[in-house]
Amino acid sequence: MKRLIVGITGASGTVYAVDLLKKLHEIPTVEVHLVMSTWAKKNLELETTMTLKQLQALADYTYHINDQGATIASGSFLNDGMVIVPASMKTVAGIAYGFGDNLISRAADVTIKEQRKLVIVPRETPLSVIHLENLTKLAKLGAQIIPPIPAFYNHPQTIQDLVDHQTMKVLDAFHMPTKNDRRWEGD
Repeated sequence: MKRLIVGITGASGTVYAVDLLKKLHEIPTVEVHLVMSTWAKKNLELETTMTLKQLQALADYTYHINDQGATIASGSFLNDGMVIVPASMKTVAGIAYGFGDNLISRAADVTIKEQRKLVIVPRETPLSVIHLENLTKLAKLGAQIIPPIPAFYNHPQTIQDLVDHQTMKVLDAFHMPTKNDRRWEGD
């Protein structure tokens, strides 16, 4: 059984988190631990037709953003890593500078210190030098930065095709299988 922590922040792009959780829910050998920021919950309402209850049903465990006593806040909680999707620049900055003021940034800090896989899906454009420096710092600490940049070699026809490709990239980072992957097979 693999254990994955999923953090959802208030950046736009909640659709990426929803798709990831749906695909993880289809993998019976993955246990999902979910934590959402207050603005992530608001964006779920603004950007999707899914309710909070429906989204939380896709996870095995859910935690309150301020629950610093949660199991995922401790290095003794064994897991295969964490993904933050979408990742706001506030969260990126907080993680880069060890400011664990909520459960998402604390769990990410623990993931780094325990040298586990941390995937950041930043959602901001344009990126300022501050953003780039914070993302670079996290990459130097071992985080994998996977921005939602669409690929067109697979001839996407819908927004879902673009989202599927992004989710495939995130699942690839954790060596997890994906359905409907449309990979480059050469020209």
